[in-house]
Amino acid sequence: MTDFPAGTSWRVMLRSLFIQGSWNYETLIGTGFAFSLLPVLRYLHADDDPALREALARHAEIFNSHPYLANVAVGAVARLEAERVDPLVIVRFKSALRGSLGSLGDQLVWSAWRPAAALLGILLLLVGAVWWVAVGAFLLVYNALNCGLRVWGWRIGTTAGMNVGRAIREAPFQSLTLRATEIGSLLAGACVAFATPAAVNDPWAAGVNGAAVALGIWLGLRTRRAMAFALGVVVVIGIVNGLSK
Repeated sequence: MTDFPAGTSWRVMLRSLFIQGSWNYETLIGTGFAFSLLPVLRYLHADDDPALREALARHAEIFNSHPYLANVAVGAVARLEAERVDPLVIVRFKSALRGSLGSLGDQLVWSAWRPAAALLGILLLLVGAVWWVAVGAFLLVYNALNCGLRVWGWRIGTTAGMNVGRAIREAPFQSLTLRATEIGSLLAGACVAFATPAAVNDPWAAGVNGAAVALGIWLGLRTRRAMAFALGVVVVIGIVNGLSK
C-alpha cells in the first residue's frame, strides 16, 4: 500500500466534493478529476518540475464516473503515479474504470438510496415531525452514504491500485442496493398509509393503502424502474385521497 500524508489525503477528499464543479461536454468530470488529484501530484513533484504540468494535463482529459465513486479512481491513480507507472498504462486504466464506476453509483445512489432517504423525510412530515427534523433526517441519511463512499473509494483505491477492479467486485454494492430498494418500498407504502387518515372508514382508501404496501414489497424485490413508476402513481392517489377527507 502506498501511504500519503494525512494532509494530502484530506485535501484530496475535500477537493473531491467539487469534482463536478467544472463539468463540461468535452471532458465531463476530467478537469474535476485533475483538481482532486492535484495535492498528490504536488506531493510527488516539485512545483517547478515539468512532470507536474504534464501529469496535470494528462489527468484533465476526458473522464467520467459517478461523483461519489470517483475517489476509487482518484486513489488508484494516485498510487500508480506514486509507483511511477507508465502514463499510457494509467490512461488505459482510467478508461477501463469509467463504465463500472458510473453504473454502480447510478444504481445504488440515484435509483435506491436517494429515493429511500427522501421517503424517510416525507414519512417524518406525515407523522407530525417539524420540517427541520425531516430535512435533517434526509440530509443525514443521504450524506452518510455520500461521505462513506468517498472515504471508502480513496482508501480502496490507494490500497488496491491496479487491482481495484477486484476490490469493486467484492464490495457489497448489489446487496446494499437491494436493501435500500426494499426499505424505500416499505417507506413509500407507509407514506401512503399516513397520508390517508380516513382509511379506517373508507374502503377505497384502505384498498389504496394495502395495494401500496403489497405492491411496494413485490416490486421492490424485482425492478427499481417499475417500482418508481407504480409507487409514484399509488402515492399520488393516496395523498390526493387523504387530502380530500
